[in-house]
Amino acid sequence: MASARVVHIVDDDDAVRDSLGFLLMAAGYEIKTYESASRFLELFTGEEAGCLITDVRMPGLTGLELARRLRSLGSNMPIVVMTGHADVPLAVEAMKSGAKDFIEKPFEADAILTAVQGALARSEQPRSEDAQRSAAIMRMETLSARERDVLKGLIAGKANKAMARELGISPRTVEVYRAAVMTKMQASSLSQLVRMALVAVQTG
Repeated sequence: MASARVVHIVDDDDAVRDSLGFLLMAAGYEIKTYESASRFLELFTGEEAGCLITDVRMPGLTGLELARRLRSLGSNMPIVVMTGHADVPLAVEAMKSGAKDFIEKPFEADAILTAVQGALARSEQPRSEDAQRSAAIMRMETLSARERDVLKGLIAGKANKAMARELGISPRTVEVYRAAVMTKMQASSLSQLVRMALVAVQTG
């Protein structure tokens, strides 16, 4: 039986594949690497265990397109996408297409390990979607109108200064609202916040 602790790394950057592979092998994971999304799909059988880490921007098929392709193939493999801050909207689109999480670059080793552990845990012990949605909706209902505006900006990948200009408030005030949103939504990271927001607006 295939190990559930396999991590498939898809990235066109040799250095990224090597560094992620070293980090995850040291943490006890089995690693398989691919230089492109196309190569991963060539070898994909649908029986793979574990999870997938992919860059959101790559030559040829992107991480977003890979997530969509796997979803169309009926795969439930959890996907974690890596993204620069400017690509947060793409990462959100990837999550809408089936990715479980995203990590902003530059990232810390702990962020990678936490994302992989979380993706595998959600895959192995799926929580009721209705329960997730109900909890997210209840938390969103505690947000003020301005906090909802800031939440929309965060999901869109907007910087604090850009949100401040649009909302007619100071960047410092945006930071206060942002902190309040994270606290009320009980989110420890931007990706977790996005995940809850997406779950809350699902219609089934």
